[in-house]
Amino acid sequence: MIKIRIQNEKGFTETDVVSKGCWIDARNLSKDDMFRLESEFGIAGELLTDVTDADEQARIEKEDEYTAIIVRLPVYDESNEVPFYTLPLGIILFSDKIVTICQRSSDALEDMLRNRVRGFNIKNKSAFVLNLLGRGAFTFLKHLKELNKRTNIIKDELQKSIKNNELIQLLSIQKSLVFFTTSIKSNELLLEKLQKSPLIRFKEDEKELLEDVVVENRQAIEMANIYSSILTGTMDAFASVISNNLNIVMKRLTIVSIVLMIPTLIFSLYGMNVELPLQHLPGIGWGVILLSLLVASAGAVLLNGDRKKRIRAAKTIRRKREKK
Repeated sequence: MIKIRIQNEKGFTETDVVSKGCWIDARNLSKDDMFRLESEFGIAGELLTDVTDADEQARIEKEDEYTAIIVRLPVYDESNEVPFYTLPLGIILFSDKIVTICQRSSDALEDMLRNRVRGFNIKNKSAFVLNLLGRGAFTFLKHLKELNKRTNIIKDELQKSIKNNELIQLLSIQKSLVFFTTSIKSNELLLEKLQKSPLIRFKEDEKELLEDVVVENRQAIEMANIYSSILTGTMDAFASVISNNLNIVMKRLTIVSIVLMIPTLIFSLYGMNVELPLQHLPGIGWGVILLSLLVASAGAVLLNGDRKKRIRAAKTIRRKREKK
């Protein structure tokens, strides 16, 4: 869908006519939209293909009629397998208009469209690029905080009961953090090129804004790395807990199997069709049952003896710590 917008005192107004100083906002592109952008606005087909490629990295390039910038923006889509991910956004700067191309809607674009950026003016192309990059870095930080919040909620649920659903959610968050880290680093390289490249000339006050955007982008990188490290440690810890729980269950099953083998062995001996000691005594059947129960109980006590010792030792250590 392609929408042409002009800016006035009240904000943005949609129009059907391309005029000087307009903003052409293209999202969720169809084949007809791609053809229109190529034929009517003169955007190269190769560039459109790059912008619609989900794995395209941030960069800047100069063509005869326009300057093209590709940045990575965070996107949230609850219906997607990984709700938080990133997509490329193409910013094409013509001499009389600005074209933005993105396959999905991002909070950064919506914030600019709803005048949430102070002093935003589409007639100033360099300021438009900086405001969009700054809003993108801010959106990264906002989504990273949301991911960290979701991680803490899932950790609390896992402490009560470890289930596959929570572990899958943690894996999804880990994927999102990988996407974010890669995209933010790609945007950092773009910002470094903008600081040195002569393709876009910034005023003195805009250079300060560019420095602020660089700082916010670096902050997003550090935050993504920290959250990723915390999540990796959390998943490793829960993997150890799952393995330990499995070992405990297998140990208990082994004890039960050994205890049940003892009476099975005794009954098997007295079930043989040969002469056995004391088999003619009255009540020998009840005696065999009682003997089996006694031997099985003794085996259970011996096998659980080490566990009880560990429990008593742990309680003793806990009491000593409380006294200190």
